[in-house]
Amino acid sequence: MILVTGASGFVGSALVARLALDGIETRACFRRDDVCVPDGVHALRVGDLTVDNDWGQALRGIVTVVHAAARVHVMDDTAMDCLAEFRRINVQGTLSLARQAAAAGVRRFVFISSIKVNGEVTKLGIPFSADDIPSPRDPYGVSKMEAEQGLREIAAQTGMEMVIIRPPLVYGPGVKANFAALMRAVQSGWPLPLGAIRNQRSLVALDNLVDLIVTCVSHSGAANQTFLVSDGRDLSTKDLLCGLAHAADVRLLLIPVPVWVIWAGATVLGIRGTASRLCNSLQVDISKTRNLLGWTPPVSVDEGLRRAVAGMKKR
Repeated sequence: MILVTGASGFVGSALVARLALDGIETRACFRRDDVCVPDGVHALRVGDLTVDNDWGQALRGIVTVVHAAARVHVMDDTAMDCLAEFRRINVQGTLSLARQAAAAGVRRFVFISSIKVNGEVTKLGIPFSADDIPSPRDPYGVSKMEAEQGLREIAAQTGMEMVIIRPPLVYGPGVKANFAALMRAVQSGWPLPLGAIRNQRSLVALDNLVDLIVTCVSHSGAANQTFLVSDGRDLSTKDLLCGLAHAADVRLLLIPVPVWVIWAGATVLGIRGTASRLCNSLQVDISKTRNLLGWTPPVSVDEGLRRAVAGMKKR
């Protein structure tokens, strides 16, 4: 049986649906009670991800844990000490779960980390790799890195297999935050001043990420490895906007405003983080994932964008 934490989240809910479709016995863990699950899935309320949480009942009979629960990265964090709060949940809570999993006889622990462990920006044509020295730049990335380090220590001490997956931006039906804002901007019909951006960014469709997670649950080559994941085709911001417009069947007007003007305006408005995501590159190399697991993204970029737009229209 597989245990999925964060089963009501964007990635966790899609993973649970896929496991149910594949007929894999699954226990889905939630923070609250009022959650619907697919037929055949065992739902269990476990509360918050904290160091004091008792996972005994949830771990009974479990062979593999997929840990997708986390305190997620947010743009306007109101916590007084962001890093301490990220560490409390993403590090201490995760490691407590892993220790209890090892003690309960769990064979494999799959941890959904983040590309933010590698860093925020790459030089054009020089992607991150799974074996790069970590260089997180924000509290969320630091907490994910520290969780990874602690999990490797637990694996070495207990023999429980550890698998780490670092996705970049994940998009698909139900996506929120920045990607949803981009979709709304495209569908609004307003001219967008982003036609001169020539960056390259790796993204991953939700269905591709879920497929890799399912592969890592059982593949012998995944044990004690770290993997990067993407759609296998990088996009500029301009390419992404054109792809979204095509998927939504709307006319897109892009104005080629010089990138330095965008940076200047973002600086004045205090939104340099947004400008970085629109203008800078962030590429990942998935050759290790392909070669070691024989894995290929099953969903194309065009189909992934179509599914994301269709999901937004449905909502």
